[in-house]
Amino acid sequence: RCVEALYIYFRAERVEDPYVSITKKWQMPKDGRSEEVEKEVGQAEGKLCTHRSAFSRASVIQAFLGSAPQLTLQLYICVLQQEVTVARSIFMVVSLLSIVYGALRCNILAIKIKYDDYDVRVKPAAYLCIFMWRSFEIATRVAVLVLFGSVVRIWVFLIVLLNFLAFFFYPWIVFWLSRSPFPENIEKELSRLGTTVVLCLLTFLYAGINMFCWSAAQVELSDPDLISKSQNWYCMTVYYIVRLMENAFLLLMWYVYRTDFYLYVCAPMLFLQLLIGYCMAVFFMLVFYQFCHPCKKLFSSSITEALLSCFNILYFICQRHKSTLLKSKVAMKPPENTDEARGSSKTIDSQNRSTHQSVSSNA
Repeated sequence: RCVEALYIYFRAERVEDPYVSITKKWQMPKDGRSEEVEKEVGQAEGKLCTHRSAFSRASVIQAFLGSAPQLTLQLYICVLQQEVTVARSIFMVVSLLSIVYGALRCNILAIKIKYDDYDVRVKPAAYLCIFMWRSFEIATRVAVLVLFGSVVRIWVFLIVLLNFLAFFFYPWIVFWLSRSPFPENIEKELSRLGTTVVLCLLTFLYAGINMFCWSAAQVELSDPDLISKSQNWYCMTVYYIVRLMENAFLLLMWYVYRTDFYLYVCAPMLFLQLLIGYCMAVFFMLVFYQFCHPCKKLFSSSITEALLSCFNILYFICQRHKSTLLKSKVAMKPPENTDEARGSSKTIDSQNRSTHQSVSSNA
């Protein structure tokens, strides 16, 4: 495939294409207006686009099903051996860059699929934000899993298995709840069993991506393209809040059950650095979606508005919980108050009787 792509690329400008297709794309809105632009696409350019999209998908698969487990394993070996060799450090850096590149390609691929009708042009600032976002997110996630696994070796498998199964079955649960028909138009030559296997492999990749970072391409089995076209800020907000709490919990367990193996490591500083690193990933993610996203003009609402609404919902839930607690406390107090009121009324009646008797005696 690579040789074929290179052959088409070097031969594209020398031989004129006999057939040319016309594609229509909308430009990004400027001053509230958007124009439709027609573009001629030759056979060579179309084949190159097909090869490029296939290469992007292959890089995502290789990154999260190959480089991510390899990076975790190599870092775990370095922690156990208390030694980082030059060759192993180079290998880990290359693996991390491979994962970050796969996550970056996943982001760009999701943007182009969601906004297929528009002419999407990604600026260098957007690439930089995505690179920093994914670097901090993936590096901290791998470090947290390795530290927790080095102390509690059995429980880390349970944590990984629960994460993987939750993300694997989530698209299927949403699909069953939507009651949509089974997708039959993935590939004409595939049978129902083959389509099911393909969908299982897709959700397997989706679960592998979400194990280490947020998957920009959200799987939706009821959609013909198998990728959700809507921008769900609430799912993203819930994901990062839960993931931050999970990382903090795993680091806390590592801090509590750490052995003498970590005597020469400043555990509180490392704990704080990893949490700050994950918060930096969230910061660059917010900067990307708020300022550098190529299709931010098409958003119905910004991510900051979604975060504020989520925090308002949480605040409302907390205030409602406090009000219910206060009402329950107030409901528990009336018996005591009635007894006190009866006692006070009895004392007032006795005082009135004594004053009445004293007045009558004086009379």
